[in-house]
Amino acid sequence: FNPAVVERYRLLGYENRDVADEDFRNDSVDAGEIGAGHSVTALYEVKFNEGVPPTETALTVSVRYADPDSGAITEIANSMSRAQMGTDFFAASSTFQLSAVVAEYAELLRDSYWARESDLDGLTAVALRIAGYFPGDEDVQEFAALVSQAAALRR
Repeated sequence: FNPAVVERYRLLGYENRDVADEDFRNDSVDAGEIGAGHSVTALYEVKFNEGVPPTETALTVSVRYADPDSGAITEIANSMSRAQMGTDFFAASSTFQLSAVVAEYAELLRDSYWARESDLDGLTAVALRIAGYFPGDEDVQEFAALVSQAAALRR
């Protein structure tokens, strides 16, 4: 993260799998490797500095992978500006909205300091709305029902 653009950031979940910056290229450090054919989503909460032009580079994402046959390590990197990041949650893709709501639900269940301004009733409304985007996905429907049940239990 570029400190000239980003005031603070935090990784949601995976806290126990976070790798120190200096260990990123150290192949002897356990970094929560992902097997071939699998994928993972990492969500970061980001607070931007005020008054920074939206075209400034906010972050650079780097990924390293090993060729399954040769074992050769390749690193790829991609930079993003603030302008490339959305500012309207409801304009984001339905899959992003779902990921964010699942993360917020986890934060609420563990009574996270970062979720202190959120509540299960409000999250239920969003989860049920998002479930409408995935009518045939039983997992999403079940998730929305679980959020609703958790809200009812907390009342």
